[in-house]
Amino acid sequence: MGPVTPTVGVVVLTQGTRQGDLARGIRSLLDQQDVRLDIVCVGNGWQPTGLPAGVKSLGLPTNLGIPAGRNRGVSSVAGEFLFFLDDDASIPDPRFLSEAIAMLRADPTIGLLQPRVVDPSGLTSPRRWIPRIRKGEATHSSNVFSVWEGAVLLPRGVFDATGGWAEPFFYAHEGIELAWRVWDLGLRTWYAGDLVANHPVIQQTRHDDYYRLNARNRVWLARRNLPAPLVPVYAGAWLGIQLLRWSRNRPALRAWFGGFREGWTSDPGERRPLKAGTVWRMTLAGRPPIV
Repeated sequence: MGPVTPTVGVVVLTQGTRQGDLARGIRSLLDQQDVRLDIVCVGNGWQPTGLPAGVKSLGLPTNLGIPAGRNRGVSSVAGEFLFFLDDDASIPDPRFLSEAIAMLRADPTIGLLQPRVVDPSGLTSPRRWIPRIRKGEATHSSNVFSVWEGAVLLPRGVFDATGGWAEPFFYAHEGIELAWRVWDLGLRTWYAGDLVANHPVIQQTRHDDYYRLNARNRVWLARRNLPAPLVPVYAGAWLGIQLLRWSRNRPALRAWFGGFREGWTSDPGERRPLKAGTVWRMTLAGRPPIV
């Protein structure tokens, strides 16, 4: 008897504004080999239509934000694994999922996998897509402590144990929290430089609330996940980083400080602080959660 074909629940999230990209991404999923997929296309604020046969549609009446939209999709799919794909991302290799799952099965200490991200038109990929402080070569695989959320694979049991994507965040930094919570399960988050997802190079600042939500969610990330003594250390470190980074961009700093204040005065949702042992493991692995 041969090996059991992996089953994957796939959540594709879209606001319906990139129909060509969405169709490309779904085709790349349907081309995947040696896996059985259960795919849902979640429309954040709209009802997806015109989908290929076998792809389910889940329309949300309002835009609940990226993390909540992904979480709603999880309840609509079955599978041993979960794969999240943004509507402007695609998978160029039809064996991507089977090879990524083989990695997870070969090393059960890996709880979450993010592939290398490449612009399909050949533009130079931004360094932010490599989720490491010391970026190095994009093809180099390693442990990481945050993820680019546009193409993420993990066992469903791991996802459920983390509590899912951070719904209050709406947008920004939900990939850091998910990675931290995977580490808190005694597992590792892995950047697979030898596997590829495609995504166009787009300016992050295209979102109107980019600076505010980045600042607010940095504080919320700390308040939700860090042991109490580390909360002001982490938030203070990022305050200093942004003062240096945007010292000549006063409008950006004003927006960022507004979000920073909001992070302290508003409710971040459920608090699940990392265990002391997790902080130590992350430190030994090269990234203590203080920056």
